[in-house]
Amino acid sequence: MATRYDTRNNRRSDRPGEPGAPGEPGVRQAKSACTTSARLAGLAVVGCMLVGGVSGCTSFLGQQDKRAIATLLPTMGNQARGTVSFVERSDGVQVSYNLDGLTPNSDHALQVHERGDCNAADASSAGDVFAPAADRLKTGARREGDLGNIHADSNGVATGFIVAPDVSLDGIRSILQRAVLLHHDPIDPYAYPPRGTGPALACGVIRAD
Repeated sequence: MATRYDTRNNRRSDRPGEPGAPGEPGVRQAKSACTTSARLAGLAVVGCMLVGGVSGCTSFLGQQDKRAIATLLPTMGNQARGTVSFVERSDGVQVSYNLDGLTPNSDHALQVHERGDCNAADASSAGDVFAPAADRLKTGARREGDLGNIHADSNGVATGFIVAPDVSLDGIRSILQRAVLLHHDPIDPYAYPPRGTGPALACGVIRAD
């Protein structure tokens, strides 16, 4: 005969067959259902590994965000440095930056350039501002690599994020293996023809994280 403690009436119950008593049918059925569910979940994961490999399971378990990061080092004669990270979202790429060594209370353009090459002392080896091949012939238009402007506080530190809807971390608009440059001057979206952003203060190559 099963014995359990009735918390509602503060007494013991010795009635056989009462739901919830250890070893009774209700408990056995609940345990069996839980065991079956766990086994089915395990079989589903094993199945997606066998059929679709890692990519198949990524789709089954939920797509992982694509991520990248760039470590920016100063160009000759400058002190700006820091990190810029990239996370691909449904509305574009979120560009988060943490930079220091800037002039206090200053504004600067953050841009992706065509080549992942920061070897030149002035970062000119990074080439022009990035634009997909189909858009490179356009003149007087904002390029996809123009991420936006950042602001340095009174300590010369700039932190925050920008959402860049025109670039990605794969495909023809991918910015992976390109360079991200911090420029001396900000972008003026209303200037025509577009005004230059001045020399580069820092440069870093964008690599998958």
